[in-house]
Amino acid sequence: MRKQNCCMHTASPQQVTRLRPLRARAGFLGVGHHVYWPQFPGLLDEMHRKLNYVKGRIESNGIEVVEFGMLDTAQRAYDTVPKIRAADIDILFVDMVTYSTSSTFGVLCREIHVPIVLVAIQPCASMDYENGTTFTQLVNDDFCSVPEFTGVAVRFGRRAPPVILGHEQNDPIVEQELTKWCQIAKVLHDLRCSRIGLMGHVLESMLDMHTDPTAISAAFGPHVVMVEPDDILKHYRTTDQAAVSQWKQRILEFFDTPDPRTDPLTEKLTAQDLEAAARAAGALEGLIAEKKIDGLAYYYEGEPGTELRTLVTNFIAGNSVLTSAGFPMCGEFDLKNCIAMLIMDRLDCGGSFAEFHPVDFSRDSVLLGHDGPHHINIAATKPVIRSLKKYHGKPGSGASVEFQIKEGPITMLSIGQTADGKFKFVIAEGESASRPIPATGNSNTHGIFKPDVRTFLKRWVAEGPTHHFALGVGHHATELVEIAKILNLDQVQVA
Repeated sequence: MRKQNCCMHTASPQQVTRLRPLRARAGFLGVGHHVYWPQFPGLLDEMHRKLNYVKGRIESNGIEVVEFGMLDTAQRAYDTVPKIRAADIDILFVDMVTYSTSSTFGVLCREIHVPIVLVAIQPCASMDYENGTTFTQLVNDDFCSVPEFTGVAVRFGRRAPPVILGHEQNDPIVEQELTKWCQIAKVLHDLRCSRIGLMGHVLESMLDMHTDPTAISAAFGPHVVMVEPDDILKHYRTTDQAAVSQWKQRILEFFDTPDPRTDPLTEKLTAQDLEAAARAAGALEGLIAEKKIDGLAYYYEGEPGTELRTLVTNFIAGNSVLTSAGFPMCGEFDLKNCIAMLIMDRLDCGGSFAEFHPVDFSRDSVLLGHDGPHHINIAATKPVIRSLKKYHGKPGSGASVEFQIKEGPITMLSIGQTADGKFKFVIAEGESASRPIPATGNSNTHGIFKPDVRTFLKRWVAEGPTHHFALGVGHHATELVEIAKILNLDQVQVA
């Protein structure tokens, strides 16, 4: 067998700008003990300074903060609940600025149905014990009532809230955890507010793909919009040539167009395939605007030789650019994986459409990839676009995207479904390695997993995932586990 060399295209990929900025709305309040304020002059002022500090750290992560002040009595907490409900928040941060009785928290556990995160960030990394005072202790007593609050949450039928614990003295763990929870809030916001298009049908032979759209809405939140192939065909027919020319230019800017190598199915991008890919991309933009959708799962074949067949088999270039712009597109009608891709994208770590390809037993890795859609923003180098004379296993031919993702940590999320119909997160972390990939017009990267690739793959399939997964960069299993818990879904991290 002829040895395949690494791709020589080393230019940096162009980053795709989001169609819409990531967004979320966080509620924020402090808790304290009203008895302290007259006892210790100046203490309440210090509490408000601490509140402003944490609020600023949350806002620095790009989310809107709605503040509800200091809850220092049970009555104040009860009075504040209607305001919190009216604010339409995605997450509630409770700043434990000093000791507080749990009477300020019980009603929140009972009446507020968004994730609650307790924030215990004391000013000092450690007290000045030689000069310590009760005032200083109360200023740094952020953790004191955390056990009381978590105990009450459990008694009220909620899981114990997560806790951000640390100090104000350049604590990197605090910054990481605040960022993590702000990203989770962005995921939750878009899950409950999104409209996901669904067009076509499952490949008849893929039994793991079938999903009830109502179950998706019930478990995750988005409305599933039924899209007819003709809905996009009308945009394909009416997209003006100026828009098609702009998409041609955009595609040629984003992708290299090399000569074919070893695979006889590939050839240099043809003018005909570029035209079809650009017109299909313009049609997708028109569909997004008309239907006001935030993602699309699709599969359709169309009659051979028709305009519709040309359209539905030439989405790959456009859907890779749009997926990278925060609009997840999922082939093969995999609605569950479209949700997985949206979650990964809102965590700002990518979310390429992927499955397992051949195992490299010599290098102890496995190829991870697919024939599209892909998240260009996590590509290691400028991606390649090739013309394929046929799409293996599917009808049609046309332009297809090929690249490796960035070398380093990666995370995979597959959303499977159990026998009782409940969704399940199957999660894994690994490493992406820069190694040879075949020049087949499909995206591929070498995934390395512990303890070894053979054991990992056996453990992965034993958890009942779909054969697709969303692939992102960085290690994000912790966030995915929290999201599954918030959604009351089963989850497992394959190690």
